[in-house]
Amino acid sequence: MKLFRHVQIRSLKQLILGSFIVALIPLLTLLWQSQNDLAKLNDNTVKETQFFVKTAGTIRNLESMALDIERLLRQHFILPNATLKQLNDDSLNMFQEQLAPFCQQLKKSDACGQLHRHLIQLGNYSSMTDKILLDAHLQSFRVAVSALSDDVRDTVNERVSMQQDYLSELQQKQAWSTAVLTILSLTLITFATKLIIKPVDKLKSIIGAIAENQNELPAKSSSGPRELLAVEKDLFSLHQRIQQLEKVRTALLRHASHELKTPLASFKEGCALLAEEMVGSLNVQQKEVVNLLQASTMRLNLLIEKLLDYNALLQQAEPSIEQVESAKIIQECLTQNGLALKQSGCEVEVNVQADAEEIPTDAELFRRILDNLISNAVAHGAQQTKIYISIAIDTNNVILDVANHGNEISAEARTNIFEPFKRGDFMRNDRVVGAGLGLSIVADCSRLLGGSVTIVDVNYAEVCFRIKLPRKNA
Repeated sequence: MKLFRHVQIRSLKQLILGSFIVALIPLLTLLWQSQNDLAKLNDNTVKETQFFVKTAGTIRNLESMALDIERLLRQHFILPNATLKQLNDDSLNMFQEQLAPFCQQLKKSDACGQLHRHLIQLGNYSSMTDKILLDAHLQSFRVAVSALSDDVRDTVNERVSMQQDYLSELQQKQAWSTAVLTILSLTLITFATKLIIKPVDKLKSIIGAIAENQNELPAKSSSGPRELLAVEKDLFSLHQRIQQLEKVRTALLRHASHELKTPLASFKEGCALLAEEMVGSLNVQQKEVVNLLQASTMRLNLLIEKLLDYNALLQQAEPSIEQVESAKIIQECLTQNGLALKQSGCEVEVNVQADAEEIPTDAELFRRILDNLISNAVAHGAQQTKIYISIAIDTNNVILDVANHGNEISAEARTNIFEPFKRGDFMRNDRVVGAGLGLSIVADCSRLLGGSVTIVDVNYAEVCFRIKLPRKNA
């Protein structure tokens, strides 16, 4: 880990090339070691092969010369002459000359010592007059040559066994080297992977923080590939610009909404006076115009209220979790929406499980969720029907369901219905064009509470919004 901290990568090119080189180091080491071991094995094999060939040829020559020595000695014993004597002497000398270096290669061989003694005895063949004595010396000489052949065979078998042991040792060494270098290679690959992934993960965390509209981003990197550092710098600049735009947008929404409410109130009051004919009677065309003005005023008033609500939601950074009475919040929301419920003729059926009477949540955010879902059910649900509100608890979540009768929401509409300023396919019951912020506020409040909102299918209603909130401790 210390090495990882001290490695400085200046560019992506350096990072990629360095990673390939690091991954190739164990492979090159294994290749070099294999070539070295193969060269040693080849030299050893050549050396041993030469020894076997030379030894086999020499022992054959000695056996053949031993037969010639025995034949010439017997001839000289039967018919002594100078020619045979010279041939005998030459044969014994040649045998002695080949035997001496051959015995040095065999190292441990009792037969060599016996053969040297027998050659000395046979060197006095001229003085041998007893055939039985000559036969005894030749028989001993023959036995010594046979013993030498056995020693050569044992030596060859020992060298072959040593060669096999060396080959097994080399194979074991190769296996261990492969295992060790494989582990080293995996370690180096992991190390190189971290070098590549670390700056990319840092960029991902920055992008995630920007996407979540966090005020603070992860600390800037002090080292890394210059290309990624440049991207990181651009992301920080983008975040700063987004924050500036967010402040401007929030201020604009706040000031514009508040500034519009005062003249809007006067406008509503004026329209009401005209509609009630407080300033004089109106003809049919004038009443029609006044009705249009009143409808537009209601639409503008609704839009301003939703914008203020949405703006207040955006400024709430962290929820305040505490144990709240769910039934009390539901009753407050129903009271607030009582007039709308009465006008639509809808009844509300509330079902709160015993273990869900107190739930850990942010009271204000939870109330906004309920208020917007009830308003949505009144505005888009079928009139003179029931609206169902239920709260239950499972192992990990608090589950809030708000369902109503009416037109089902299509699969296509479900994909973007929780986005800001997205309105449904069906007109509201009050004929007022909505702002398209109600369900967006529900989704944002659920997200702030760590939960989610989805549209689910139930058998008792055509539309059901389900909010899952984690059971956090207060």
